[in-house]
Amino acid sequence: MLTTKESTGSSPTTVERLTAAEKACLRARDLTKQLLTFAKGGTSVKNRASVIRLINDTAGFSLRGSNVRCDLILPEDLWSVEVDEGQMSQVIQNLIINADQAMPNGGVIKIVAENIAVDNSQSLPIQSGQYVRVSIQDQGTGIHPENLSKIFDPYYTTKQKGNGLGLATTYSIIKRHDGHITVQSDLGIGTTFVFYLPAVEMGGTEIVVEEQRFTHGSGRLLVMEDEEDIRDILGTMLVHLGYEVDFASDGIAAIELYRQAQQAGQRYVATIMDLTIPGGLGGKEAIHQLKDLDPDIVALVSSGYSNDPVIANPEQFGFKGMVAKPYNLSDLGKALDRALGQDDQTSNSSS
Repeated sequence: MLTTKESTGSSPTTVERLTAAEKACLRARDLTKQLLTFAKGGTSVKNRASVIRLINDTAGFSLRGSNVRCDLILPEDLWSVEVDEGQMSQVIQNLIINADQAMPNGGVIKIVAENIAVDNSQSLPIQSGQYVRVSIQDQGTGIHPENLSKIFDPYYTTKQKGNGLGLATTYSIIKRHDGHITVQSDLGIGTTFVFYLPAVEMGGTEIVVEEQRFTHGSGRLLVMEDEEDIRDILGTMLVHLGYEVDFASDGIAAIELYRQAQQAGQRYVATIMDLTIPGGLGGKEAIHQLKDLDPDIVALVSSGYSNDPVIANPEQFGFKGMVAKPYNLSDLGKALDRALGQDDQTSNSSS
């Protein structure tokens, strides 16, 4: 049994390490997510979202350590869209990284978002209506005309280090969101990708998402996760939130640890379970046996993908909610607050 009990505190070094670990996790999962998205499609878990927030959150990370600057033109009255935020962040990241790689000597990426009404006169393969249009323009070497028709094909790439999945995945995600993506390029001048996403409401304005507070937790948590590096990252975050953490590498070990804790009168306040464990018992199967041990178990399902109905509707499978990989400290805290019923307590204490 692996136990993390020492508080990490909130020193600048700790925060920096948490941030680096979080971003390293995202990079490590990126290629696998693109493979799965392209191969299986996946179920989109869509929510009303701010394009401004998605671009701001993704642009800085995607250009971390680059000699390329990103100029953003994002009007405040931009309409909302209904998207799978993880998949749409992947789209933006793919296009920014593609633009960055086109300018090895540095340059400027210009990102412009705007509201637009689409009708039949524009000859776009999407339904008439109101859309948010996003253009991402680089100052790179450009794409040769003979290659333009192939760039969205899977595994097609002209880059030595490319895998040919980024733009194919981008095209697939945009299409599944009932949108459209185009490309225009001039050799020696640059390339511009433009994508369209349906607006949530006719004339509806963007919802500004305010950062929610989460409480400082306490008690013991059981985490079922087979990957050691993810256990380390998640453990550090949970300790930072105030919890003590025990780890199990698969469902069999998790069930045994849960049984031992109950027998010792030290019931876990919550359990976070990876959806699938290669070659082992995953959360989807283990939750049934755990509920036999404790019908009142507070369990969250965790996954880096959205292609399983358990992630879209966790309550139907015995979970109190879900938490997405790669882990984000704020989202993790909020998910635990909701599952443990501490949202209501926080509201009541502040009223």
